[in-house]
Amino acid sequence: MPLQNRVMPTGEIVADPARGLMMGNRGCLHGRGRQLGTSRWRSRLWICCVLDWKGVRRDPMPPGRWTALFFLDEATALAAGHRPCAYCRRRDYLDFAGAWRTARRLSRRPRADEMDAVLHRERVDRLRRQVTHQAPASGLPDGAMIRAGGRVGLLLGGQLRPWSFGGYGPPAGVAVTGAVEVLTPPSTVAAIAAGYRPLVHPAALGPAGDAPPGLRAHDPAPSPAPSGTSAPGTGLCT
Repeated sequence: MPLQNRVMPTGEIVADPARGLMMGNRGCLHGRGRQLGTSRWRSRLWICCVLDWKGVRRDPMPPGRWTALFFLDEATALAAGHRPCAYCRRRDYLDFAGAWRTARRLSRRPRADEMDAVLHRERVDRLRRQVTHQAPASGLPDGAMIRAGGRVGLLLGGQLRPWSFGGYGPPAGVAVTGAVEVLTPPSTVAAIAAGYRPLVHPAALGPAGDAPPGLRAHDPAPSPAPSGTSAPGTGLCT
């Protein structure tokens, strides 16, 4: 039976057989029996990591240490409020921080804890619910996650590509005009608009398998371990 460690764009953590193409964590969220408690984070450090790190395998729920979380792709992780890990994804982290600096016109690249503090205000409210915002669809970059017509999906080429644990569906027949509800935090949307290119699931690729402008294609996923039994990890991710 799969563990409750698959993350949706809405930030919900559920059990599903699909492992996805990225992992991350928010601290230790589980207790005895590898069951999640009421907390959905233990730290403001919500990171998004590579699924495979030099072949290292670890228990996804070691007692009292950390809870491995899994995402369909980086666009999903960003929508849920995570950012690139500064260790196992160093290049992506620097690119994200650089785009954040450009978007905010800062004099220097922000530190991880500075971005984490801003993101935490933008992703959850005092009742621990996901914070969303309204924005004109025409001003949003590809790679943002939105809700329109009652469906959640990836904004791509002015259309909504419905999200699922298995990938993205064909363009939904819903209007993506005017103001739409945006799940991806505002600062992350701004970083994407300023040049950061999120990794997306192959289902979002063009007919030739190419990533749309402004996005990147995930490399093929490594062979999965038995569901819920192991996870990659460096022990140093930040």
